[in-house]
Amino acid sequence: MTGQGQQVAASQVGAAPPKVSYSLSGGIIARLAELKAALAFTSYQSSFLYMLGSGPQGNPQLHQSGMPKPMGLCADGPGRLVLTAGAQVMRLENVLDADQRINQTYDACFMPRTIYTTGQLDAHDVGVQKDGELVFVNTRYNCLATVSQRHSFKPVWRPPFISDIVDEDRCHLNGLAMRDGKPAYVTAVSKSDTIDGWRDRRGDGGVVIDIEKKAVICEGLSMPHSPRWHDGKLWVLNSGTGELGRVELPNGKAKMGTFKPLTFCPGFLRGLSFHGGLAFVGLSRPRYQRFEGLELDQRLKDADSEPWCGVQVIDLQTGTCVDWFRIDGDIGELYDVELIEGFSCPMTVSPSSTDAGTLITIEQ
Repeated sequence: MTGQGQQVAASQVGAAPPKVSYSLSGGIIARLAELKAALAFTSYQSSFLYMLGSGPQGNPQLHQSGMPKPMGLCADGPGRLVLTAGAQVMRLENVLDADQRINQTYDACFMPRTIYTTGQLDAHDVGVQKDGELVFVNTRYNCLATVSQRHSFKPVWRPPFISDIVDEDRCHLNGLAMRDGKPAYVTAVSKSDTIDGWRDRRGDGGVVIDIEKKAVICEGLSMPHSPRWHDGKLWVLNSGTGELGRVELPNGKAKMGTFKPLTFCPGFLRGLSFHGGLAFVGLSRPRYQRFEGLELDQRLKDADSEPWCGVQVIDLQTGTCVDWFRIDGDIGELYDVELIEGFSCPMTVSPSSTDAGTLITIEQ
């Protein structure tokens, strides 16, 4: 990895590394160190869960561990993560005490401790409710679901335009925004109630849905993803236009809110996390065979820019990119982004790795 002359050791567990190169802005590692945080992101394309942090000497440290199709990622308080991964939903726990380090480098080690086998649900975003119960977007069955001790999943909510819980990706439900410890908003690519119907509505059929009201509150979006509630506002990535923005919620007699873009980022946007006045936005290179014809194509041409894969740090006051991390090569798609607060240089352990069997810790 290079960036302003910096070098970083990239370590991995559980999978052969793809052919990639990494670059980063000169300030991103110092910024993460100041926040005492690390940047986590997933790529189902590479089957890696990544952790970017600050090493003992202030140097960039990228850790990557093999996971089965990693998708949605969320922090569940200090020292705990939840991940949707292929046919599984898993909880990962930090097993290190505050004064412990692995290889004199890593100040947190997230081990997969609880794994729920759900089957291939194409699960996307995931959240943790106030009572600790998991909730995830079950894209294949067009609903929000939770885990079950006996079955693959338990449906807990579906959009008002979906007529039944059925094995057909009809609307491509994908994003979940939690608010005050409960699911509050979701995004979908369309309001289709027929199998694969969302693909014909990619350009402007996207919607944001209020879960409690079971009502569409914003429409006309292009493949929206990653709704997040931050600082009293609902933020959304309008992926098909490359825009980060917020939804002005309907009030008074108005039934429909309005999407207000803040900034354009050169990529298909998925994955969003916040810290104060900063947004951490995931970018992917579009799959043109599937997603061609979106407004993003023209926006890139107008900006004389090529799409790229990585994470941009956006100042919410100015809408400008103040730091970035970029991936070039075989990896072109990310899914989710999360800020891991309280740790400077965390690592994760793949459930299929040797470390998962040999790293033994004891509860005192």
